[in-house]
Amino acid sequence: MNTNTNAKLRFGLWYDFRNPIRWRRPYTEIYGETLDQIVWAEQHGFDDVWLQEHHFHEDGFSSSVLPIAAAIAARTKTIRIGTAVMLLPFHNPVRVAEDGATIDIISEGRFQLGVGNGYKVEEFESFGISRKERGGRSNEGLEIIRRLWEGETLTYKGKYYQVNNAKLAPEPVQKPRPPLLVGGFSPAGVRRAAKYGDGFIGTGPIKELYDHYIAELKALGKTTTNPTIGGGYFWLIASNNPEKTWHEAVEHVLYQLNGYAAWFEKAGMPLLPYIRDEEHLKELGLFNVVDVDTCIEMIRSYVKEVPLTHYYSFTVPPGLPASWVQPHLELFASKVIPAFR
Repeated sequence: MNTNTNAKLRFGLWYDFRNPIRWRRPYTEIYGETLDQIVWAEQHGFDDVWLQEHHFHEDGFSSSVLPIAAAIAARTKTIRIGTAVMLLPFHNPVRVAEDGATIDIISEGRFQLGVGNGYKVEEFESFGISRKERGGRSNEGLEIIRRLWEGETLTYKGKYYQVNNAKLAPEPVQKPRPPLLVGGFSPAGVRRAAKYGDGFIGTGPIKELYDHYIAELKALGKTTTNPTIGGGYFWLIASNNPEKTWHEAVEHVLYQLNGYAAWFEKAGMPLLPYIRDEEHLKELGLFNVVDVDTCIEMIRSYVKEVPLTHYYSFTVPPGLPASWVQPHLELFASKVIPAFR
């Protein structure tokens, strides 16, 4: 399946609905204002919205991405709705297939499921699942979802999942099925994307992973023409006053990135360093607040290195309201997106 149905570079927003204790607000405000912002984004040129999943964290990181996707589907008309990513080992794949099909119906065919293995140690402990099982659970889950979405009456006997004479009703709108995208940080994740998915999604510098993905597709005898690839900078914000914007958000971004660094370190995956201070963050180049022209050039540079079909980066720094980023999204929509149309 080639999910790259539109030659233009697609632009998306990426949300996690976090509510850190330090900047705590009512969750109803955070969810409500974010849904309102997504409706606005659809009307102003954004093509996709992506949802992140994590569990059992004190800041309420969005743990139930499919209900959120359904809420977005009910309030929008054209924007495509994806998960980046759903942590598949924590979900029964038959229920994911059913819920995903329902979202596809509510959205009239705008749902795309992006999955990953997960890595956060505490999540596996709380769910009572061994981290050693995550790859196998994801592989089986992807096969089950694909076959059910394609209309098969499925009997499946795997190591982790058994399905007996199951057939979805209702079925998803998209045919042969909604896209299945796979994210990851490792060669194993890339192999999984090539074997089981319709595209690869990542974030940050993904050139090496992209090259490996193309090699894996070739090894499987699959097409490498116009593959579906999602990615982008961790943070890239367009601003008319970059220095002011940087200082407004840097504390929140440090909270976010150092949280990830701690999770990765505990999982034995040192993918992000601990960031000592603002100067160290600037050196690393993970939080980019730039003028419009620089923003355009940075995206062009990224796409030149990795031929993305879907661009996104983090939207709202944890602890800041959606209204904080709104003028920057307006600038991005009016000045940056048109440069790629």
